[in-house]
Order: sequence, then C-alpha cells, then structure tokens
Amino acid sequence: MTRTPNFVSWRAAILHRADDNIERLKRQLERLGVTVLVQWKPLDLAETPADIVLVDADQGWDDLLPWDGDDAPVPVVALLGSEAPGRIAWALGKGAGALIAKPVTASSVYPALVLATHAHHERTAVKARIAGLEERLRLRPIVYDAMRSIMAVQGGDETGAYRTLCRLAMQRRLTVEHVAAAIVAGHEPVPRAM
Repeated sequence: MTRTPNFVSWRAAILHRADDNIERLKRQLERLGVTVLVQWKPLDLAETPADIVLVDADQGWDDLLPWDGDDAPVPVVALLGSEAPGRIAWALGKGAGALIAKPVTASSVYPALVLATHAHHERTAVKARIAGLEERLRLRPIVYDAMRSIMAVQGGDETGAYRTLCRLAMQRRLTVEHVAAAIVAGHEPVPRAM
C-alpha cells in the first residue's frame, strides 16, 4: 500500500483570480499546513518557489505554466468548473495529475493533492527509467566493442565475454555499460581469461 503524503511545510502556488472558491481552497490548504500564494500571472518557480501548483484550467493559457505536461517540475492540480474537452486537454497538457471541481469543497482538496503528488512521482519515475534505458541502448555498441576486445584476448565467445563484463561490473559496482566504456577507452585493461 502506498503511504499518503504529509503536506505540512509545503508551498502551494494557486494560479487563479481571487474569489470565494480560492478563499475556501486557501483556508483548506492552510489547515493542511501548506503555505499558500495566490496570483494570476505566469508562474516563475525561481521567483515563486512551490512544491505544488493549483491552476485555473477554465481560463488558463499556455504561458501561465512554463512547461509541458511531461516536464512539470512539481505536481499540478487543475481547478475546473466546466466540462469543456479543450480545457481538460489543456490541464492534462500542463501535467495536471488531479482535478478539483469548482465550486471548491474542503473534502476535495486533500485527495486531489495526494493524487497529483502520486501522478507526478510516477511520471518522474517513468521518465528516469526511460532515460536509463535510452542510455543503455545508446551504449550498446560500446558494450559490443568491449565484448569483441575480450573475445580477442580470451579466445571465447560472446556469452563468455558478456559474463566477464558482468563479473567486472559487479566487482567494480558499476553498470556493464560503464565498464565496457572504460575498456574501450583504455581506462580498464582488457581482462585475461578468468
């Protein structure tokens, strides 16, 4: 089971015009221990640090949030009062992982924060995994070059050369790709028969 986060000491940026909904939202966030800043101008996280962003998806525009959905640096919650598909698509395109329907109710705030935070962590983990796999794929020719060097020295086959690379990687506590790169670059000697 996934643990639900504690939002005490978090900073929230609410990108919305001030109104009664936002006052209710702000009070509920403050009850959860969140420091809140309300503004209706484009967000600059360097100027306005935030751990989570709640944004008016009904009237938001592209420059309001300076990222695309997959690049959202923090969890995003959409505040939405309409069912317009274009507004929902805009919110998703900006990385919204949860929705709070307007008019805002106190009981909708905490679940939305939890869902947005979870979605953001999942998205970040997937991006990191893809980046790791892409690097491994990019380094695959180097692994093969190292295997050919090992086969030339040891006289074995590809399976034996790969086992040698794996054994070296475990001994050095590095990835196979990094050991192979060190062998190809000449920083690691080509291992003799083990």
